[in-house]
Amino acid sequence: MSAGKYRKEHNCLNCGSHVESHYCSSCGQPNLELKESFWGFISHSIAHYFHFDNKFFQTLVPLLTKPGQVTLDYLAGKRARYINPVSMYIFVSIVYFLVAYSPKHVETENKHKPVTAAQAQKRKATLDSVQKKLKEAGLTNAVPGIVNETTSRITENMDREDFKSLSFKEQKITLEDLKKHNKANQSDSLTKVIEKFSEIHDDRNDSTYAAYLARQKTLQPQNQDNWFDRLVKKRAITIGEKSEVIQETLEHNRPKQYFLLMPLLA
Repeated sequence: MSAGKYRKEHNCLNCGSHVESHYCSSCGQPNLELKESFWGFISHSIAHYFHFDNKFFQTLVPLLTKPGQVTLDYLAGKRARYINPVSMYIFVSIVYFLVAYSPKHVETENKHKPVTAAQAQKRKATLDSVQKKLKEAGLTNAVPGIVNETTSRITENMDREDFKSLSFKEQKITLEDLKKHNKANQSDSLTKVIEKFSEIHDDRNDSTYAAYLARQKTLQPQNQDNWFDRLVKKRAITIGEKSEVIQETLEHNRPKQYFLLMPLLA
């Protein structure tokens, strides 16, 4: 490893003692120039990654207890006791990315994705079972309000993400079933659920601008979107088609984003 360029002055920048040769006899700091070459910096940084001595802990303690003190001392020339702050930052960043940012995050996210087709069928079966029990108890005709409220509450438990993950055909069947229940037992809360799911279903149907225009033609003129709404929808569909690519690119480059933003936000 290169020793760097030695200073012509004979005062130690770390402790102020007189320096006879290349090293201070009091503290041991080399009498080097403050400006370090690029390759010298790289070689020192690599050496720090594979070699730890008391400098690491002498740097870590004031770094946590006295923010900014290490940098001020290092710029003033008091370097014998510290690791290069920039090298320390790079090392900590690498350790962070190796430990914190791992494929486990992606696996965890995937584990939280619901198996919505099975869940939807199970919830529908639960809904039918509850209605059957209420009917057997004689509450269907006696207290219709309880039946409506119970049905709507169970239906609302179907999460938006569950419904989104259903196939287009499954969404259509689910909506038809909900509309039948709502027609038989009118409920404001169930109506809101149907409106919410219908909006999701329409967005799924409008996966392309051509499909959106085709659906618009099936509507009554008063229910069709105006030219501005169509323009906004066209733009939204265009962005939506590229959303997966954009999300994948951002996810792939997330470590680079952190690495570049950390020194700016530190």
